[in-house]
Amino acid sequence: MPFDLYTHCGIDEARIGSTFFEAEVPLSDGSGNPPEGWDNPTHRGTMTLKSETEAVFTDDAGHEVRFRARPGASTYKRICA
Repeated sequence: MPFDLYTHCGIDEARIGSTFFEAEVPLSDGSGNPPEGWDNPTHRGTMTLKSETEAVFTDDAGHEVRFRARPGASTYKRICA
């Protein structure tokens, strides 16, 4: 499905429907921003649900981020301003 990934404070979490996912390997520039080559505050791509607990974000530039569901989560781990 087309997906706008929130990247403003780095790439760490995604909400898909009512499920909160976290990146298997969070990405940032070391200062809490997305790495070079990622748009800010969101990055357009495709989110593919592999199962109820696994999702993969990809884009036309070749980026790939794997996410795992956080069981029982009802909000983000961290709110980014």
